[in-house]
Amino acid sequence: MGTLELLIISLGLSADAFAVAVTNGLCNKEMKSRWTFFIALTFGVYQGAMPCLGYALGQTFTKHITAYDHYVALILLGIIGGKMVYEAIKEMGDDCCQVKKLSFGILMVQGVATSIDALAVGVSFSAMNVKIVSACLFIASITFICSFLGVIIGKRFGSVFNKKAQLIGGILLILIGLKIYIEHMFF
Repeated sequence: MGTLELLIISLGLSADAFAVAVTNGLCNKEMKSRWTFFIALTFGVYQGAMPCLGYALGQTFTKHITAYDHYVALILLGIIGGKMVYEAIKEMGDDCCQVKKLSFGILMVQGVATSIDALAVGVSFSAMNVKIVSACLFIASITFICSFLGVIIGKRFGSVFNKKAQLIGGILLILIGLKIYIEHMFF
């Protein structure tokens, strides 16, 4: 997997975290700087750890799915991306703040919720023999940056970017799944 593909996957995976970070900033405009950093760190750590976990799970049955890895990548990325697109479209009109007071517990739940899709991507990485440590560090870094910017944008601009980021991220994941499938089938 090339750097550009990994960047696109990282941006796609970080879209959920970005959207939640924007919402956190929108709903907590007086948030202190350390919380902005902590939100970004939390989302980055979860997004980086989940593909590692998915990779480990995938390694247990990789020998059984190697012949079908391109189908696995297409299906998993398609489902994840499709879910993101569906949720973004479903919630386009919803501008209300769901989180009025951000706590450590709520942030941990947000971290898990925004990184579940990264677990499935880790399974795909396992089937494709991706160098998992560098991929996870890259995903974590991109997510950290996007989440940090998301909180700042949320504080300043609010709902303009929130669901659009999730929609674009979902579309990117679907396109990456299609690219992997097409490359394996025709090249």
